[in-house]
Amino acid sequence: MAKALNSLLKQGHNLAPVLGDIGENLLTSTQQRFVQMQAPDGTPWEPLSGTTLEIKAAKGVRLDRILTDSGTLADTLHYQISSDTLSLGSNQEYAAMQQLGGITAPNSMIPSVEIPAREFLGIAPFEKDEVEAMVGDYLIRGLP
Repeated sequence: MAKALNSLLKQGHNLAPVLGDIGENLLTSTQQRFVQMQAPDGTPWEPLSGTTLEIKAAKGVRLDRILTDSGTLADTLHYQISSDTLSLGSNQEYAAMQQLGGITAPNSMIPSVEIPAREFLGIAPFEKDEVEAMVGDYLIRGLP
C-alpha cells in the first residue's frame, strides 16, 4: 500500500503531461464556442447590436457571426502549462471586454457603449467530467 501511495505522490508532482492533454481538449472546445456562439454553460451569446451590425456590413464581413470578424480572437487562443498549472486565454487586448463585458473607452471604435459579456472561456459541465477522468487516468498510470 505504501508503494502505491508513493507512486501516486510521485506521479502527482508533475502534472504537465496530463495538463497538456487537457489544454488541447479545452482549446478545441473553446474555439468551438465561436462556431456555436455560446458560453461554456450553453447559454447563447447576446445578439449583436445594430451599431455593430452596421460596422460589420460596412467592412463586408459576415453579419451572422458573433465575436467573429477576422477570426483573430479565436485564432489567438492558447494555453500554457507548468508542472501543476494550466492557463488558457488570448493575448488580444479586447478579449477581456468580450469575456466580461463593460463600457468601451471614449476613444474606441464604438465610444462609451456597454458591451455585454459573451463568455467564451471556462469549463463546461461535461468538460469538468472529462478533465477529472483524464487526471484520474494519468494518476493511475503511475501505480505499480
